Amino acid sequence: MSEKVESTGMDLLKEVANVSGKGGLFRILKPSRAGVIVESLDEKREKTLIGPTARVSVLKDVSIFTDGAEESVALSDVFLKIREIHGEEVTLAVKTSSDKELIEFLAKVLPDFDRTKVYVSDIKKVITWYNLLSKYIPEAFVASEAAVETEVAAEEEVAEEPVKKSTKKEKSKA
Repeated sequence: MSEKVESTGMDLLKEVANVSGKGGLFRILKPSRAGVIVESLDEKREKTLIGPTARVSVLKDVSIFTDGAEESVALSDVFLKIREIHGEEVTLAVKTSSDKELIEFLAKVLPDFDRTKVYVSDIKKVITWYNLLSKYIPEAFVASEAAVETEVAAEEEVAEEPVKKSTKKEKSKA
């Protein structure tokens, strides 16, 4: 058995899954002989055994098709972009919004998403999953936001440093 490593940021997505035929998201607790034990990401936090024949999609492995240079973009990157634009919650109502509104939402977050391969039902899942993660595992975004801020600060620091040209005298001393 391997030790459980403390996850940070979007790495937590490797512990969260969608189970085909069941609504919502589930935190993967541990494997068992009969399948995998999961806990629902909601107020109830019900523990359930998911059998070996169930289709389980770990969110860390999910991506969205694009028309751009990259064939797809990781769901974690899409979630971070949603966070940047919409904050902690996407207020667009999944059940009552028109297809056009849902497509416009994703187009704002991921302009080059592949409109022939990404369906409205997929967009609804992305919004629902984002809101669930934001509400029940907010720490998934905390470390990632800090990492992005650190990265941006480092880029700004590099950009602000003037490039020093060495003179001929300095070169000869070296």
